Amino acid sequence: MKNKIILMLTLVLAIGAVATGCGGNESTLNVYNWGDYIDPEVLNLFEEEYGVRVVYDTYATNEDLYVKMKQGGSSYDVVIPSDYMIERMIREDLLMEINMDNITMLDKVDDRFLNLDYDPDNSYSVPYMWGTVGIIYNKTMVDRPLTSWADLWDEEFEGEIIMLNSQRDTLAVALKKLGYSLNTRDIGELEEARDALIEQKPIVYAYLGDEVKDVIVGEEAAIAVVWSGDAVAMMDENPNLEYVIPSEGTNLWFDAMVIPSNAQNAEAAQQFINFMTRPEIAAMNADYIGYSSPIPEAVEMLDEEIQNSSVAYPSDDMLVNTEVFKDPQDIISEYDRIWTEITSAQ
Repeated sequence: MKNKIILMLTLVLAIGAVATGCGGNESTLNVYNWGDYIDPEVLNLFEEEYGVRVVYDTYATNEDLYVKMKQGGSSYDVVIPSDYMIERMIREDLLMEINMDNITMLDKVDDRFLNLDYDPDNSYSVPYMWGTVGIIYNKTMVDRPLTSWADLWDEEFEGEIIMLNSQRDTLAVALKKLGYSLNTRDIGELEEARDALIEQKPIVYAYLGDEVKDVIVGEEAAIAVVWSGDAVAMMDENPNLEYVIPSEGTNLWFDAMVIPSNAQNAEAAQQFINFMTRPEIAAMNADYIGYSSPIPEAVEMLDEEIQNSSVAYPSDDMLVNTEVFKDPQDIISEYDRIWTEITSAQ
């Protein structure tokens, strides 16, 4: 709480310094983001400073976002997809280039989060959060440390396992368990992963999204596949929880802010992206949602416990055996087919 007050005081000072130069244009900004992925107060502060009304919607997976944008009928000004989906959206001309001259806070972003493979020239995206995928488990409900993806197939944990309701993330778990790349383009390997997940289903409690947090914190189930930021938030609420990156390796992911090609308010979108990249705003978001900020000054504003957390900010050594998702491109239909077969299996 003390940390939050300090952040708010810093923010008030920052707003006071610039507010006289910001006129209210009373326009609307449509933002589409993951659930539970922003401090609501940040939206209020942006509206107050810029005189822009924010309409905020949420989605559960990158694939849900893609379908909504591809089908049309909805016009968003800012969306926050993950790496491989940004790569796909750039390839399909679904994003507009950002005038980085208007993103004056870009130099606050750590260089290691810029010019990555999904946007090599950093023309379309500005980093928002990053993290890993791993296993969280309740040490009072599980009688041994979990270290491997294979542990999720152990029948002793029947009814205690939650898998992510996310195509790429859940297929990645099975692929890594089998010793394959999570970016495999081998249909046989993908079908092996499918078969493994179908074999596992009888011992799985449920496939969930954001709901996993309440279920694990409330000790309705003992084990879950989660994103690291959710793990931070869950461990803060329940000290019995432990997060581990499995020995076979995992996904290292990056989420970034982009502007759809059909955006109606690109000017406000760039103002919003720049605002979100201010260290004090980035710190508010990281503090609220538990995810890892790519902005060093923001990290320095967080409680030391979080700064030193190997879950939120793992060392380079912990990330050696990780992979970043790539866009499957021409075999995406095979991924979709295999995921449908998994989810429809009884």
